[in-house]
Amino acid sequence: MPEKSIWPEHEVTQQLVQAVADGNEHAVNDLMNRHRDALRRLIHFRLDRKISARVDASDVVQDVLLEANQRLKDYVANPVMPFHLWVRQLAKDRMIDLHRRHHAKKRSVDKEQPLQRRKFGDQSSLNLAAQLSDQELTPAAATIRKELEERFLEALSQIDDDDREIIVMRHIEHLGNSEVAQALDLSPAAAGMRYLRAIRRLKTILTATDESESEKRSE
Repeated sequence: MPEKSIWPEHEVTQQLVQAVADGNEHAVNDLMNRHRDALRRLIHFRLDRKISARVDASDVVQDVLLEANQRLKDYVANPVMPFHLWVRQLAKDRMIDLHRRHHAKKRSVDKEQPLQRRKFGDQSSLNLAAQLSDQELTPAAATIRKELEERFLEALSQIDDDDREIIVMRHIEHLGNSEVAQALDLSPAAAGMRYLRAIRRLKTILTATDESESEKRSE
């Protein structure tokens, strides 16, 4: 069964967007509040650690929702992409701006490495890590789960930005291939190929890490 996206159910969101277009002021607040938790999770996971020590993720979420509210009229007049992908892009732009304003290294938010100490927050990423490592994952194996998560995050930090981004989108945000394609301005076929390439590279790194660990234990 596919994992549930961190983003709210699309059909209800569409109904709210239409209500906003029809002049329903209450729908504006409902639309914004509906996406608050997903934005918080996205920002918490992606925000650089040095900045997160000085900036609360909830404040960033509030800034994103304020900007979305201010630009909502233009979006509703021309919804070029689903609302959750639009507000997601606003959040990413806001994080890039934060990195610049707080004198972070001159890299985009996707080139930072906030993944190394972050918790997944869901089961599917651990399942992916276990599958790529050819390892059985059981609820009782707490030590194995922790080691697997650390290895997975380390491997994720070693692949290039495009590959890491698409794996995070698919397995942390649980976006479908068509959504990833829209967000990255790719064709569905190109998005699918990029995902498969990223998975192969991640598996290669994880396999090499597993072999190295096995050699150390056998010494």
